[in-house]
Amino acid sequence: MGCKCEEKFANHDLVECITSALDARDPYTGDHSRRVSDMACFLSRKLGMTEDEVQEIHIAGHLHDIGKIGIPDRVLLKEGKLDDEEWMLMKKHPEIGSEIMSKSEEFSRIAAILLHHHERWDGKGYPFGAKGEEIPLGARIIAVCDSIDAMMSRRSYRNALSSEVCRCEIEKNIGIMYDPTVAKIALENWEKLTEDYKHLSCKCCSAH
Repeated sequence: MGCKCEEKFANHDLVECITSALDARDPYTGDHSRRVSDMACFLSRKLGMTEDEVQEIHIAGHLHDIGKIGIPDRVLLKEGKLDDEEWMLMKKHPEIGSEIMSKSEEFSRIAAILLHHHERWDGKGYPFGAKGEEIPLGARIIAVCDSIDAMMSRRSYRNALSSEVCRCEIEKNIGIMYDPTVAKIALENWEKLTEDYKHLSCKCCSAH
């Protein structure tokens, strides 16, 4: 799908360097962040956001998991599901990422998006249990895209879920996990939004 956002931020090259550093630790995270960023860019445009807002969310998508650079290897690179203690450590990555980006005033809004991208519309997310429109719109967009990629990508402990199953999960959680407007726009543009995963499926099939 790819995003054709103009590079209006002076520090865009720095963003690429930072995400490459995380990619060096965990190649899955790097590819994941690229796909989330592209989907977030696409949805932002469909929502009628300004070009500056689209670019900001595009960069936030690239950086949304940067806090994982502060997660121990034994947790980040573990094969299989995390236990309760490991999960608590992993859940710290939004705060770590936000703290990293808040060092620059230029990235203050992006820092807020990173901080809240695991919040839920119903207030049952983390780290603060923010709900509804308390959550920055960019974080609500990334939450939908993050979930899509998590479900439609192969993990060490399970195969990728089908497009149909993923679509049903997003639809089922409208107004629960996800902003209703964002989720509905995603569903209305599902084929275009998820076209990259057709190529991923082909690669997975050919590898077996």
